Amino acid sequence: MLLLFDIDGTLLLKASREHAEAVHAALRRVHRIEIPTARVEAAGRTDGAIAKSILTLAGVSAERIDARADDVRAATCEEFARRCPADLRDHLNPGIVEVLEGLHADAGKHLSLLTGNMEPVARLKLQRAGIAHFFGPGQGAFGSDDDDRAALPAIARARAGADGRPWPREDAVVIGDTPRDIACARADGVRVVAIATGPFAAQDLGGADAVVHRAHDLPGALEGLAGATIDP
Repeated sequence: MLLLFDIDGTLLLKASREHAEAVHAALRRVHRIEIPTARVEAAGRTDGAIAKSILTLAGVSAERIDARADDVRAATCEEFARRCPADLRDHLNPGIVEVLEGLHADAGKHLSLLTGNMEPVARLKLQRAGIAHFFGPGQGAFGSDDDDRAALPAIARARAGADGRPWPREDAVVIGDTPRDIACARADGVRVVAIATGPFAAQDLGGADAVVHRAHDLPGALEGLAGATIDP
């Protein structure tokens, strides 16, 4: 079973401040704008989608946004590397390390990532939190792969596959904490376990195949999905 873990709100809690600051700094640096005061919804979105929303509010044209997208990605990663705390272990979701250890030891489970973070940002967060070793290089899907989160599960399955064939969607599960995690799983026809440790309550995550309230409950939810059919 391919397990596609989100990061913010799922593996790590309340570790996004420096990340948001890095995105804002990158946009100021590349586009010479002032960040609009209007709030942009970030939960479950890719870094690129968040940046586009901010730039649109600031009056930047779609053509210029697209033309400088690579520069924004590079600047975001550089700015985050400067700001990321040296130790993020205090931000680990309680119980998640024990859960990852158990799943990693299970030959039937393959741990991977599905996150709106750009890959260098994601990898640095996991390194500073002490859990990078659970997620091998060359695997997963990130906000640097596509601005549309709905495209990410298929990318992650392609990277996890063998002999040129993607990992089967019926044997893949997205694990995340927002309705957008659920929506991206549904877009690719894979199953999804929602965990109510992010900004959304359990009742807001009802479209998932299973909803858990804490990390310790994840293994049981995953076992409950083994062999189950995918909801339409």
